[in-house]
Amino acid sequence: MFDVLAYLYETYWRPDACPDAGQLVKKLSAVGFETEEINDALAWLDGLQSVTHNLAVYPSTPSMRVYVAQELELLGPEALGFLHFLERAGVLTPALREVVLDRVLAVPRGPVSLDDFKVLLLLVFWSLGEEPDALILDELFVDDAERLIH
Repeated sequence: MFDVLAYLYETYWRPDACPDAGQLVKKLSAVGFETEEINDALAWLDGLQSVTHNLAVYPSTPSMRVYVAQELELLGPEALGFLHFLERAGVLTPALREVVLDRVLAVPRGPVSLDDFKVLLLLVFWSLGEEPDALILDELFVDDAERLIH
């Protein structure tokens, strides 16, 4: 799933540049992605669209967040530390943090590695048509020879 998401980020620099779901499935299959990976990624993106559409329901004021056991298990210590780093740096508002956590919980299999977590973060910003500042963006790029993001 994460490879499909990374491919979409690299290929379609804006969400509105993606073809409709039917064409996208065909293109992703032609590139060589497995059907299960494609379906998981598209379901994840549908959920992302739904959550970001309702972004206003999340608090926009500074807040303290207590994580439940399932969130901690899926995040793992590296991703949780990176999430805290982004919050302290002012990159993630409380509302965006909740979107990210929602999307972490939507991952079909966990825990989420730090590199996979970075892909999820990039897709959250991508779906909103936003790009974090250059220094943070450098931190988000995955340093994995098998991923397209570089």
